[in-house]
Amino acid sequence: MPDRAQPAPPPPPSGGSPQAAFARFVRRAIDDAKNERGWTVTDLAARTGVGRSTVFRWLAGDWQDYPELAKVRGFCAALDVPVSAAFRALGLPDQEMSPDRVRAEPPLEADVEVILGRLADPAVPAEEKKLIRDMLRYLAQRPVRRAG
Repeated sequence: MPDRAQPAPPPPPSGGSPQAAFARFVRRAIDDAKNERGWTVTDLAARTGVGRSTVFRWLAGDWQDYPELAKVRGFCAALDVPVSAAFRALGLPDQEMSPDRVRAEPPLEADVEVILGRLADPAVPAEEKKLIRDMLRYLAQRPVRRAG
């Protein structure tokens, strides 16, 4: 069933920029999700943990700083697309992030990996993902208690 409230995605930017290449990568992934799974952009956003507005910015190539790698990973995991393909589209080495282009990411603890996995897992109900995101927002806004 079509999502009638959803605007048409913007055309990808032209050229050989990372924005244009990543927009083409995202467009292919969205088209595959639509054709193979019947997903709308709204479905895709709910299942990947990447908001609709972010998906539309990626499609339009509307970003200056590189997309958050955690969002790119969640997007790829939910769509069964290799993360290395997204990194290549962004002009980044497969697993080696050059420090001058992307901030180095420390390894994640096991419990954080589990939560990211749940957010990226299409089998996890949307209500569960909303609960996780709400809790993370609460924790992110909570003041840090300093010892001493």
